[in-house]
Amino acid sequence: MTPDQIASRCAEIMWPDDHAARGLGMTIVRVGPGTATLTMTVRQDMVNSHGTCHGGFIFAVADSAFAYACNSYNHRSVAAGVDINFLAPAHLGDVLTAKGHARHQGGRSGVYDIEVSNQLGKLIAVFRGRAARVKGHFFGDEESLSAR
Repeated sequence: MTPDQIASRCAEIMWPDDHAARGLGMTIVRVGPGTATLTMTVRQDMVNSHGTCHGGFIFAVADSAFAYACNSYNHRSVAAGVDINFLAPAHLGDVLTAKGHARHQGGRSGVYDIEVSNQLGKLIAVFRGRAARVKGHFFGDEESLSAR
């Protein structure tokens, strides 16, 4: 399998069990080796008392892009820590796009940068995640060999 095929297969395996992302209406736009792009539309139940999207939902779409990016190599990974900076508000009806990529992936740890923007391309938040690889793979060598 090519690196793109591996990344796609990992996302295919993860998605059915990703109840959080699916429940929030997220869509996977693209995955690749160390990269992922997801979208989410801001719904009424995501808006806070200031009339803007609650930061937790912006965090969630960024965190989901991080998850698909850091799990795209067929090595199970989890977040070891994250930082997010909110730069502008998101509003009801905005389509948020979280686009992430590996800044560094080596051995058992990696650093990933994710940018969240709205449908106009305005930067809403920047997120940096630190990933830790844990035991396990999404699929074995027999699946990757049979796909050739």
